[in-house]
Amino acid sequence: MGESVKTQLAFLTFIFAGLLIFSSPHEGKAETKEQFSSYLFTYFTGNGPGQEQIHFALSLDGFNYKALNKNEPVISSEKISSTGGVRDPHILRGEDGETFYMVATDLYVPEMGWNNYAMIMLKSKDMIHWQSSVVNIPETYPEKFGDVNRVWAPQTIYDQKAGKYMVYFSMKHSDEPDVIYYAYANDNFTGLESAPKQLYFPPENSNTKACIDGDIIKKDGRFYLFYKAEDGNPGIKLAVSNKLTEGYRLYSSRRMDSSRHRVEGSGIFKLNSSSDWILMYDVYTRGRYQFTRSSDLLNFEVIDDEISMDFHPRHGTVMPITSSEYLRLVEKWGLLKHLSFKAGSEYVKTNNVSVDTKNNIIHLPVKRGADLKSFDPELSVCSFASIMPEGKQDFSQGPVEYTVNIAEKKEVYNITASQWNNPVLEGFYADPDAIYSEKTGKFYIYPTSDGYTGWSGTYFKAFSSENLVDWEDEGVILDLKKDVSWTNRNAWAPCIIEKKIDGDYQYFYYFTAAQKIGVAVCDEPAGTFTDTGKPLISSAPKGVNRGQEIDPDVFCDPKTNKNYLYWGNGYLAAAELNEDMVSIKKDTLKIMTPDSTFREGVHVFSRKGKYYFLWSENDTRSPDYRVRYALADSPTGDLMIPEDNLVIAKSPEKGIYAAGHNSTVSIPGKDERYIVYHRFTYPKGIDMGRSAGYHREVCIDRLKFDQSGKIIRTEPTHKGISPVSVEQ
Repeated sequence: MGESVKTQLAFLTFIFAGLLIFSSPHEGKAETKEQFSSYLFTYFTGNGPGQEQIHFALSLDGFNYKALNKNEPVISSEKISSTGGVRDPHILRGEDGETFYMVATDLYVPEMGWNNYAMIMLKSKDMIHWQSSVVNIPETYPEKFGDVNRVWAPQTIYDQKAGKYMVYFSMKHSDEPDVIYYAYANDNFTGLESAPKQLYFPPENSNTKACIDGDIIKKDGRFYLFYKAEDGNPGIKLAVSNKLTEGYRLYSSRRMDSSRHRVEGSGIFKLNSSSDWILMYDVYTRGRYQFTRSSDLLNFEVIDDEISMDFHPRHGTVMPITSSEYLRLVEKWGLLKHLSFKAGSEYVKTNNVSVDTKNNIIHLPVKRGADLKSFDPELSVCSFASIMPEGKQDFSQGPVEYTVNIAEKKEVYNITASQWNNPVLEGFYADPDAIYSEKTGKFYIYPTSDGYTGWSGTYFKAFSSENLVDWEDEGVILDLKKDVSWTNRNAWAPCIIEKKIDGDYQYFYYFTAAQKIGVAVCDEPAGTFTDTGKPLISSAPKGVNRGQEIDPDVFCDPKTNKNYLYWGNGYLAAAELNEDMVSIKKDTLKIMTPDSTFREGVHVFSRKGKYYFLWSENDTRSPDYRVRYALADSPTGDLMIPEDNLVIAKSPEKGIYAAGHNSTVSIPGKDERYIVYHRFTYPKGIDMGRSAGYHREVCIDRLKFDQSGKIIRTEPTHKGISPVSVEQ
């Protein structure tokens, strides 16, 4: 798979134009005839030579962004700055709805470090042609601000009461902390009316008093000032006031951002089609952005899995724009590739569609049951474009040519479609454990519910199938918040075993929660399960001083009918279970860590008298997360590691990464076994950074053995397996 494919989202969902008439996203009530339909993101790209310049990107939905001008600057820093560098651009629509104001930091880090003296003020009628001026604070106000050595991150807001545009920014006097100031712009937006005044006064208990990167929005008559606090745990804080220019008080000592790392450059904008707000910020220590969503500006939920960008921005802002403005910018700097598509057919696996914008090739993975000889993907584009042909097409003979029309432009895409059975579950799931139930004659998968930042899911689901290809969601079978008394967090990596006791089937479900292992019981494989009321494994085995008590696996030895529990991260432990299946024989506990490649996710099965131990190597956030194995002569015997013991790993040419944490399932009565594993979500995962490690998908491929019983390395596939049948 080419680089251009890896960096694209599949058929980005377009959110159609909002129903609200224009009002400034920060303050103001001016109206325009045209509704907002899209968004402009203005940003810079880094601290190196040539990177401190203004860039533009477009989005049709506020979540998926594509750079204009091939991610090259749209305004030359050499022409508008005094230093050669421009950072932290903020753009605002004026009260007339047709004039645009932009302000930015005038700083060239390669030569100046982090000290500067000026800001840049820009004004435009079309967002293409800009008039600009430089405002040097110590030169303009030498008596009061002659010793200023930082003028950072200006922003603009319209003061309705004063009838003026207010510019606010942080400044640093000599060795004093950075403080947020404000001043009104002159009528031409070429300078400030008067010397700046301090806008925000940090709390007395602030360690450093330093605050930068202010961003003000008005909601329900109150002004919300988001800013970066440098003291304590540096991050985004919130101060609130009933007046624009005074009275701001810290809302809470907690960070409003949701990152564990240092962040800066907060930017708030309102979604066109919703009453919700987006708070985004620059996670500058990790080289990425984070997006969060809120309905009240006080509580924010991370939505990184919904975001895509074909560029890497630094500190910028987003402004809603109209269709005509969008088209104007595309006409100047863009291509029809800036349009996003939607495939509405229920047969299309929308999470896994891939778009190669370099070659105008799109691939639609479809579910089993779709007739590719006569298939309608139900394609649509944004409201100001069209796509042809319509209706059913023959995809069985190769690509179908589609033409996108917008204004007087058109672009041709070659669209292919093929049946992909992987991933087998719709949505984000991981750490799958699979069994065949004799009671129901069905297969079941028990995964981690994924897609939650930092693996913070709190419930478990089950899925059933008669053929290992078509899966039905059985719903939640265990909810930590409702069903477990001893914890309510981090629901991970379950496993299950079916036992026939006194003629009745019982299901024992071992699960990870809060880095401990619990067990729940039910008489049906799809729950609902009843927790035993306490963790089964709550501490590390004696002599183990690393890792976590997670990732259980349960195994019944067909030779002795004894049952064993295995677990561990950083180490592998094993113990025989008592007959009650909810406690272990402590005197049988044994450390079995195979070698330094062992990370987690043990899985044990037997075949032709041999015992196979599979485990995952590396971190689940790594593209090189993969599975290795060892052999033993008994469930707790010495492990023998084959020379080539890789079971499954990434396949970059297919765009498959982090294939790991598996179980296996065999077809009753046959020597036929399948590996059930997770991978990064395709195609987006490889570009998600470490968050790909909790945006994973469950897949199934055939597991094969050579004549000596060694595992033949499995190649992960998109196609997956064909339906299997079980003789009843």
